[in-house]
Amino acid sequence: MQSIDTIVVGGSQAGLAMSRCLAERGVEHVVLERGRIGERWRSERWRSLRLLTPNWQSRLPGYRYTGDDPHGYMTKDELVGYLEGYARSFGAPVEEGTAVLALATDGEGGYRVTTDRGEWAARRVVIATGDSDRPALPRFAAALPPAIHQVVTTRYQAPDDLPPGGVLVVGASATGVQLAEEIHRSGRPVTLAVGRHTRLPRRYRGRDILFWLDALGILDERADQVHDLAASLRQPSFQLVGRPDHATLDLDVLQRLGVRLVGTALDFEAGRLELCDDLAASTLKADAKLGRLLARIDAFVERAGLDAEVDPIESIAPVRPAPAPPSLDLAAEGIATVVWATGYRRDYGWLKVPVLDRAGDIRHQGGVTPAPGLYVLGMRFQTRRNSSFLDGVGNDARELAAHLDASRRRRAA
Repeated sequence: MQSIDTIVVGGSQAGLAMSRCLAERGVEHVVLERGRIGERWRSERWRSLRLLTPNWQSRLPGYRYTGDDPHGYMTKDELVGYLEGYARSFGAPVEEGTAVLALATDGEGGYRVTTDRGEWAARRVVIATGDSDRPALPRFAAALPPAIHQVVTTRYQAPDDLPPGGVLVVGASATGVQLAEEIHRSGRPVTLAVGRHTRLPRRYRGRDILFWLDALGILDERADQVHDLAASLRQPSFQLVGRPDHATLDLDVLQRLGVRLVGTALDFEAGRLELCDDLAASTLKADAKLGRLLARIDAFVERAGLDAEVDPIESIAPVRPAPAPPSLDLAAEGIATVVWATGYRRDYGWLKVPVLDRAGDIRHQGGVTPAPGLYVLGMRFQTRRNSSFLDGVGNDARELAAHLDASRRRRAA
């Protein structure tokens, strides 16, 4: 058994950011990664994927984008290269190809980590496996007939991999709208089951929308500042796409392209997919929220005296969806494939420390769990709205490293 002060589980942006911050404090540690650095970006994302955040927002502790396209959006392969470069920049002690099978206490105030390459003993452990672990499927997915090809977003690669026929995409956040457009442009008829969503333009008044969210301090808003954290955690991800032409992709664009919009998928019975009559309401709510955000940006521009530096106020037309059916007969509609873009859940079957809540998530305050010496990093809204973003995880890593180091020093005193 190997012994070390601290183990970081996960070798993507969260784990590497934590490693950098620990290294700066002289904390002996190792990063255990089941595959290669950034493995999920390599093997669980579709081929055409680009980041939603502009390159200038690719900021990690001690490292940032320095290329010649700060306003562009990295491809997934470019991001993998970026993460590999980050690891090399400080000699991150990453053990690739090392899957963690179990994490348990050792009975002496520390932890035992069992991997497929042996065991480790550590005083402290940081779980940095991220917020997007396993695809979350609705219970009725199992009721679909075998003739319907089902694919989750971590297994989808490109339209050509799908069988012939129409496609139903379930979920209209960032992933769902991107895949709906890509599959539609391949020549297949696409239906998009919408549900709750957050509509955003890619650019507003000549600047990237994330420039405005950054300038307004929205992305740095702390968890203890929001009115209802639970409600904020339930909010769907931004409906955005990052691509070289900086184009907006939303339900209005998709509908004009020919993608059919329907309401939330509820159940599957007798060959029919039951739908909620919520399409008009969900688009209206998203448009109202967008209107409030744009008004806030306009007010900020006026207060800061930026009118001469940015474009004039823009008018963004509301989404006006066509009437949607109450259900879909998949066979009659010619739908051969269902793509589940329904979000993620965490799977901690390997975690043998009693820190999970009833929903199966790790209980923590700002990444500090109830178990002494056990931390979590990279969770959605961990301390700030952008905690799970490439641009936000570094702040949490710095705070956790400071907490861990102080605890370590107190124990040594």
